[in-house]
Amino acid sequence: MFKLLIRLAVSAGAVLLVTWALQQFAPPEWQVVRIESWSTALIFAVVLGLLNALLRPILLLVTCPLNAVTFGLFTFVVNALVFWLAASLSGAGSQVVGFMGALIGSLAVTICTAIADGYLER
Repeated sequence: MFKLLIRLAVSAGAVLLVTWALQQFAPPEWQVVRIESWSTALIFAVVLGLLNALLRPILLLVTCPLNAVTFGLFTFVVNALVFWLAASLSGAGSQVVGFMGALIGSLAVTICTAIADGYLER
């Protein structure tokens, strides 16, 4: 239970970090998610976690032929769609600007959480 809460906090922090970094250094069309507070980031992280656990495996199964043809690169599109859906469902204070923002956001949050998971396993 403790690791689950830590992973939730890491996901929320990763979303805030990615949002801040891309607002500072990236062009406007690459803006990921507009998050106004920690509470919104936590809600977004919970929704993203639920969608990754429930919807993402179904989408990956349905798109298995496309994944086979593209050697797994279509997984990035599925991740971006799940990220975009999480931003749309998480309510006020969060919105994804575009598909490129969802793609970059999903990649960046995945990298941040993977690094944190590596430290949590120790």
